[in-house]
Amino acid sequence: MGQNSPIKEKSLHPETQAAREADNQAAASSDPLDERILAALEAASDKKAVEMVVLDLRAIASFTDYFLITSGTNARQVQAIADEIVERLKKLGTRAQRVEGYQTAEWVLVDYGDFIVHVFENKARQFYDLERLWRDAARVALPDEIARGDGGSLRKEES
Repeated sequence: MGQNSPIKEKSLHPETQAAREADNQAAASSDPLDERILAALEAASDKKAVEMVVLDLRAIASFTDYFLITSGTNARQVQAIADEIVERLKKLGTRAQRVEGYQTAEWVLVDYGDFIVHVFENKARQFYDLERLWRDAARVALPDEIARGDGGSLRKEES
């Protein structure tokens, strides 16, 4: 391929990249999150997870639709967050296809097929930096209750 290839120019052109990112952001913000992802976010929030992020990978990956990325401050908290997510989703009838990294608890991956939960210890999150690796993915706006850290309010009031 020559240096002036229109395909190469298009894929590297900053305006094209910006437009693609804007399209990804618009698509992500217009779709409501699946109740299972909301339940996972709520479970993580209940265990005081920090820096929760949901990435919409539908436009750029075929192996899953979403990444839920969050952190705990130590190995015990990472395990507690992962445990709570697995238990909460099990109550909804959704079982994890695979759980990896639980014993070391630096990076616990819980695979639900159409979304994958990544629970990191802070140093591991900085090292692996999934948000940077998947920077072309749209960030999904979190519900206000989750963003504020009072995820329990997502649950319907019990009488």
